[in-house]
Amino acid sequence: MAYWNLFVSNLNSIALCILSSLLVLQPVHADRSDNSELRVLLQNAIESTDSFKDRFDAEVWLVDMSDRLKKILPAKKERIELLKAVHQEATRTDLHPELVLAVIHIESRFDRFAISRAGAQGLMQVMPFWLKEIGHADDNLVDLRTNLRMGCTILKYYLDKEKGDLIKGLARYNGSAGTRKYADKVLNILRTHWFKR
Repeated sequence: MAYWNLFVSNLNSIALCILSSLLVLQPVHADRSDNSELRVLLQNAIESTDSFKDRFDAEVWLVDMSDRLKKILPAKKERIELLKAVHQEATRTDLHPELVLAVIHIESRFDRFAISRAGAQGLMQVMPFWLKEIGHADDNLVDLRTNLRMGCTILKYYLDKEKGDLIKGLARYNGSAGTRKYADKVLNILRTHWFKR
């Protein structure tokens, strides 16, 4: 019980920190009715380059997360490359990297070549129409950096739209607004695998 209270307290603190800035990706059923704001965010994101701001914290995080990811991605070089990219893109968009890892875990189980029945692609299951929307139709969504940059930007956008509400934001990301099933899956894997101490 004490662990659960600590987890909820930590999750609430994290949510408060990112509530104002998180968005959620809608990989399967993206709503195109009012996407001009998101189109601009994606265009800016895909054209910018960033690096870690605090190298020491990033390295500590990489060691911890690498151990957690080892069973799914045994190849160390691939695992570290992916974690560096997740940390970089999550930090760029003011998302907690662990939340992004939880979304990837549920969306693709870290298969960068995953394609859904609806055509969503890559780690974060981004719909290909976004590349056309921002004038990058030739980019490849199974590319690690492209997928994470697009996915984190969209995730942040939808969480902001839902005023930081993780349940509603994650539901929009998945195209299942009004239900909790997807959000509960992400939050459960976040709690049991990515945030466990």
